[in-house]
Amino acid sequence: MPSQDHYRKLENLMHSAPIVKLTRARALIGDGTAEITIPVREEFFHAAHALHGSIYFLALDNAAFFAVNSLVEDVFVLTASFTTYLTRPVTSGEIRAAGKVVSRGNSQFIAESVLYDEDGKEIGRGNGIFVKSRIALDERVGYTA
Repeated sequence: MPSQDHYRKLENLMHSAPIVKLTRARALIGDGTAEITIPVREEFFHAAHALHGSIYFLALDNAAFFAVNSLVEDVFVLTASFTTYLTRPVTSGEIRAAGKVVSRGNSQFIAESVLYDEDGKEIGRGNGIFVKSRIALDERVGYTA
């Protein structure tokens, strides 16, 4: 089983990404699970004054992605495909995506995530296929303590 040290290094990896810095997303990673929170900001609204779907995708994909990478200690995983369902608009507060691994094979993983508004109402969901890359988990990708 991966260690808490691995989970914290993955959190640091995520927090070092430019898009994550821009959105102020935060991660909490565990064994086959991940939770991503992002504050809702008007800068990320579409023309109808609600949060743009790209931010939903970012939260959902990252929650599923890091749930998978929590189980892989040597390399960065890649999203091979990811399907999103945007079910409700959100205009304020914070969104939270909860991801978990649902299937683990030799060469691919399947993970799903559910997105909630700050009142705990489901606003979206997603699922995807993830594969191991050849990119080492090390300081070059922000994998540091």
